[in-house]
Amino acid sequence: MTTELEKETAMDLIRYKLRDIQNMIEDILNRWNEVSNEQFLENARNGHHINAENDAIDLRQLIVEEETLNQLLGSI
Repeated sequence: MTTELEKETAMDLIRYKLRDIQNMIEDILNRWNEVSNEQFLENARNGHHINAENDAIDLRQLIVEEETLNQLLGSI
């Protein structure tokens, strides 16, 4: 089964998902009073942020999803 999707509709859906992911990333960083993904991950890794393991795992996955969607958006 093949489904066709207009280019603008696809782009809108990708942008919507990107905004959602960026908001989730921002929520994690705000929770730990951080401004940088890399700095948060480093602080979580070295034990500066106790109990941040789950957020660090989530953040890594969100970053991967964000990069994938940005590449997809760029290829449309």
